[in-house]
Amino acid sequence: MSKIRPSKGAPYARVMGVGGYRPVRVVPNEVILETIDSSDEWIRSRSGIATRHWASPEETVAAMSIEASGKAIADAGISASQIGGVIVSTVSHFKQTPAVATEIADKLGTAKAAAFDISAGCAGFGYGLTLAKGMIVEGSAEYVLVIGVERLSDLTDLQDRATAFLFGDGAGAVVVGPSDEPAIGPTIWGSEGDKSETIKQTVPWTEYDSSGKFPAITQEGQAVFRWAVFEMAKVAQQALDAAGISPDDLDVFIPHQANMRIIDSMVKTLKLPDHVTVARDVETTGNTSAASIPLAMERLLATGQAKSGDTALVIGFGAGLVYAATVVTLP
Repeated sequence: MSKIRPSKGAPYARVMGVGGYRPVRVVPNEVILETIDSSDEWIRSRSGIATRHWASPEETVAAMSIEASGKAIADAGISASQIGGVIVSTVSHFKQTPAVATEIADKLGTAKAAAFDISAGCAGFGYGLTLAKGMIVEGSAEYVLVIGVERLSDLTDLQDRATAFLFGDGAGAVVVGPSDEPAIGPTIWGSEGDKSETIKQTVPWTEYDSSGKFPAITQEGQAVFRWAVFEMAKVAQQALDAAGISPDDLDVFIPHQANMRIIDSMVKTLKLPDHVTVARDVETTGNTSAASIPLAMERLLATGQAKSGDTALVIGFGAGLVYAATVVTLP
């Protein structure tokens, strides 16, 4: 018989507050057209993107995260000192170690919170949310800060006609805390490593010096589109089933903001009712990878398109290929 005392966590977890930060500089498609042979009409028809935000040198991964986190903490009605865990999902923090989460935890004023980074691409927010839920239910933290942040402008090849217009910068954060009722459903997550070549960094950091070209993100657009529309719609449905709800029970759908065509196709495949509000933040924010879901969530709540207590399906998917979907009650 085990002598280990059982954990004393909360029965459930919930999202308590959300915050976002978009860099000051707004970049319209006209700027992208300076380096690729295309048109504003083509970019909009292929992606739905009209503008994106690009960070200045001062708007670092840490700085954007701190801004978004401060808003999320205030929205949750707690203090930074109560945060017991900081999870940061990013692929654009260029120091292998230490984790940027430790810097963020310190500058926010947490009381020596556990802090670590994860790399799960565009599904990173979902991964972080699931880890945070586990920490709270297990009892290792009362409140956990989950951050998705990217400076993808640093990893964009502006001469690549297929990707130059896609990516933007920004940070989104949520505070996850205890709940007396289920407010974050079971997560459907996984990976398909046999498709890892469809979205990747062009060259490893170890080959950067010899290649002479700074690494960038590249992808096989059609393969990613087909996978996202058909396979991720199945994952989204599995998340609904796991939560015990149907599309009719949904109020909001917040998919990863990769591409407007993917979003619209998923809505059609899932047969979502007209009353479901669909996040389409990609039009003005671009693809911000791990930051896209919390940024879209924050904007929906701030504009009144969604409200506290709404039931939302969130799904992220991207490089790996990895994915994560769950149903949450909005803060």
